[in-house]
Amino acid sequence: MDPREAGMSEIRGPSALGGGWIRFFRLTWLVSITDFKLGYVGTYLGYFWTLMRPLLLFGVLYTVFTKIFRFGGTIKDYPVLLLLNIMLFTFFADATSRSVASVVSQESLVRKMQFPRLVIPLSVVVTAALNMFLNLVAVFVFMLIYGIHPMWTWLLLPVLLAGLLVVTTSVSMLLAASFVRFRDVSIIWAVLATGLLYGTPVLYGIETVPPDLRAVVNANPLAPIFEQARVWIIDPSAPTPADAVGHSWQLLVPLGLTLGLAGFAAWFYNREAARIAEDL
Repeated sequence: MDPREAGMSEIRGPSALGGGWIRFFRLTWLVSITDFKLGYVGTYLGYFWTLMRPLLLFGVLYTVFTKIFRFGGTIKDYPVLLLLNIMLFTFFADATSRSVASVVSQESLVRKMQFPRLVIPLSVVVTAALNMFLNLVAVFVFMLIYGIHPMWTWLLLPVLLAGLLVVTTSVSMLLAASFVRFRDVSIIWAVLATGLLYGTPVLYGIETVPPDLRAVVNANPLAPIFEQARVWIIDPSAPTPADAVGHSWQLLVPLGLTLGLAGFAAWFYNREAARIAEDL
């Protein structure tokens, strides 16, 4: 007998978005802002600890690449470029690495029938994004002090951040869902994330890459984002992603990978959501 015919409401199984969109977004924001605040409880410097880590990394890398190997000296405005790139990549690395075990660590929430499973990894990404936005304020202050003049293309930064957010969220969803079954995911991702740091124009400019390898580097969905950020935010004369690969149509490769990654992540996480509690 149909439950509706018997006067009973239908009970649905667990899902990625269970409970409706409004409830989903409210829960995501609530969990995100709570985690953001709890991250600084009991600390004297609070938010500044989040800022200090990428700044310390920037100091080490800047010293290595400009004073020891003298690599950065050939790149215009290298200190600003390095700092901006580190802040953006830190968001990606932090969000994805913390999302790996996010579902497993929230087992009590996962076992609630109507709790939308997607809230867990997405709230990790939102929390990391809040830290990134605050860090970018410091980056722009540093840029102005350094001598970078404001440009109208700064207004296009949200476009780049949206692309970075899509890639980060997609990877985070895949990692969180996969880790429930395969605990090796955390170790594998630690290696891959390090590889992406060097495989993305974070520490260097795309013009320093041999021409025959630029198309390979730009196949990485993160690469065009960082290259375009350099053009729009720091140096309009720097090579654009299209300049780097030589043909604009080749940019369809990272775009296709980004869209494919997002679609597959949504399908995979939604499929795994119903069985997450059983696998824990």
